[in-house]
Amino acid sequence: MAPGAREEYDYVVDADGSGDYESLQAAIDGAKSFPRDRVSIFVADGVYDEKVTVHAWNTEVDLVGESVENTIVTYDDHFDRVDRGRNSTFFTYTMKVCGNDFTARNLTVRNTAGPDVGQAVALHVEADRTAFENCRFLGDQDTVYAAGEGSRQYFDDCYVEGTTDFVFGGATAVFEDCDIHSKADSYVTAASTPPREPFGYVFDDCTLTADPDVSEVYLGRPWRDHAHVAFLRSELGEHVHPAGWHNWSRPDVEETVTYAEYDNGGPGAVDADERVSWSEELTRSEAERYARENVLLREDDREYAQNWYRIVAQ
Repeated sequence: MAPGAREEYDYVVDADGSGDYESLQAAIDGAKSFPRDRVSIFVADGVYDEKVTVHAWNTEVDLVGESVENTIVTYDDHFDRVDRGRNSTFFTYTMKVCGNDFTARNLTVRNTAGPDVGQAVALHVEADRTAFENCRFLGDQDTVYAAGEGSRQYFDDCYVEGTTDFVFGGATAVFEDCDIHSKADSYVTAASTPPREPFGYVFDDCTLTADPDVSEVYLGRPWRDHAHVAFLRSELGEHVHPAGWHNWSRPDVEETVTYAEYDNGGPGAVDADERVSWSEELTRSEAERYARENVLLREDDREYAQNWYRIVAQ
């Protein structure tokens, strides 16, 4: 256990039994519901083999790992493991966050089901005002489900890997200074942005990398008709397909999706005329709309969500 952990945090999780709890789920279940003050949980280095749910009543939770490399929450659930019907994907998570105003830093969440079992979610988030800093999300298909209509999520200095649609869902989410790593020729995003939301997924100052044998990866395809994804000031590896975007064999959505880029670099950032005609290269003034504060903050945030405002407006 890290020195001072007991004094600095409300609860300490340590698999060796020296903390308040030996499992992360037990600590979350033991925390006060709808707390007056934020709840801080320190997770010591170790491998925690469990499905974890931060319930809707577990608001204002700060989850802090001892180190991103060695604090690991892991499970191996997947689409075909149990017959749950056509919606099986949404049961496969390793960690699910439903409580608003949640933060996590310095930890790894992984799904180890493998590449041949269909959808297998590592992180499932449908809460509003959530932030992840210096975290790793490891998996194959559908690694990060960033969901929840109207929910806002912020990923800073994180690593996300996967094969197909490994960032998907309908949330408004900003990824800054993140490493987005493709493990197969496929698609990075599958956004299902609701038509009433002004933004979907924004990747700013990110780096897109890939395994050595990967050479044809699309930035996104639309899970729903109004998918909205933007890549700004990011380094795109040579594995990114020159077309950039795919219509998922539905030409009609070319009129409704918003796929945008601005000032990207690297071998995967080709001239706009090589991209599909229904994507766009933003002007400088258009790109300013995608600033983190504009995408994620609302007028009332400063009044009752000071922690969120501090994180996003820093």
